[in-house]
Amino acid sequence: MKETTAELDVTTPYTFDHSAYAADLQATYGHLTDGEESGVVVNVAGRVMLLRTQGKLAFGSLRDSSGEIQLFALSAVTAGFDEFVKLHLGDWVGVTGEVVRTKRGELSVKVTSWVQLAHAQHNFGDKWAGIADHDLRYRHREADLWANPETRVALTRRSAVVRAVRQRCWDQGFMEVETPILNAIPTGAAARPFKTHHNALDSEFFLRIAPELWLKRLVVGGYERVFELGRVFRNEGVSPRHNPEFTSLELYCAYWNYADMMTFTEELVAGVAMDVLGTTEVEYQGRPFSFATPWPRRTMADIVSQACGEELSVHTPRERLAELLAQHGVTAHASWGAGRCLEELMAETAGDQLWQPIFVTDFPVEISPLARRHQEDPELTERFESYAVGRELSNGFTELNDPVDQRARFEDQARLAAAGDDEAMQIDEDFIKSLEWGLPPTAGLGIGIDRLVMLIADVANIREVIAFPTLKPLRD
Repeated sequence: MKETTAELDVTTPYTFDHSAYAADLQATYGHLTDGEESGVVVNVAGRVMLLRTQGKLAFGSLRDSSGEIQLFALSAVTAGFDEFVKLHLGDWVGVTGEVVRTKRGELSVKVTSWVQLAHAQHNFGDKWAGIADHDLRYRHREADLWANPETRVALTRRSAVVRAVRQRCWDQGFMEVETPILNAIPTGAAARPFKTHHNALDSEFFLRIAPELWLKRLVVGGYERVFELGRVFRNEGVSPRHNPEFTSLELYCAYWNYADMMTFTEELVAGVAMDVLGTTEVEYQGRPFSFATPWPRRTMADIVSQACGEELSVHTPRERLAELLAQHGVTAHASWGAGRCLEELMAETAGDQLWQPIFVTDFPVEISPLARRHQEDPELTERFESYAVGRELSNGFTELNDPVDQRARFEDQARLAAAGDDEAMQIDEDFIKSLEWGLPPTAGLGIGIDRLVMLIADVANIREVIAFPTLKPLRD
């Protein structure tokens, strides 16, 4: 039988000797006066985003990863001029030509030769407005990045934030580590997990909710300062603030408590803002916002009391807290104690009002199964959450290092699970055994990197700072 072979595409080159970027040309040759030639020949490459013809002249806009530069083609100078003017918007081209400024004042590459590097079979939306269809933008980010330059700005800023976070952690002596994404039990935080199946082991696994317990085991092992920047997964709703998979910074330091970690957190976030933006004073969605330290610290009880107009705490009778929740349209579940009710009141009455950065401290034990009890009130923990622009930004606490107390907390979580709470944690026997080997006084921190980038990039939807956000699959 005769074998068939695929036809080779010999119409486009396999490489191009790219020697210059648009932004560098704009900076280097900005001094050229109208009609002046530089005498410098460069090779540029990118997409043709605009193209217009005026008889024997043609003008195109070449966009590369750094910016744009005009292409200036003349029939008497440009090889293949007749084909050049037939290029489609979005086609990739490699161009050789002299850097000049046209008589109309536009810095340009005067095209002497060119080659098509790839053909675009789809357009990039309206030449002025870009792509407005949000589903198309998120589903085909590769097109969005060309059609809507602000998308490129947000994702580039994300890269700068991640780099700055990592560098600042390194500078403070933290070692970067990697921990498992496939977990035998869902643990590390209270959330609904994603399940999967490992065929070779014939076992159910869960995508990690958080790397917390693994990282604390490394502290037990003698690494006093560790951090991980990585993906975590929570099988929950999608909203402008939530994506089922997102990036977190988890960080642990031996010998610190939650007060030390609050200081580190505010300095880290403010420092990253300075690294990326050059300032701590910005606007977020048209409203002034400051990353400057120090951030205020207020207890959860104090904030809820002020919002509700009466003195409330974890010691307030549960029935009264449930009554207040009912006034806000929330029915307290039978399994909720006073601590959970207080947390829900916080969410209903005050959470979205916390605009400038603030630390909310001293969370109830009931909702903090991994945090150490407060030294002044055993019904509270040494836990904080930082809030900014009405949303949680970070979570941290003095770590619970008593294996007996930890087992009891896990058992409480198991009872909640039995009562129907599908976000409750399971008992992690390996972690309890780890604590039995001894965890020194330790503080931990988790920061949602996507939410931090939202602040620094000044965007309101988390999808704008995730290259490929989770979307419902298209059905035939």
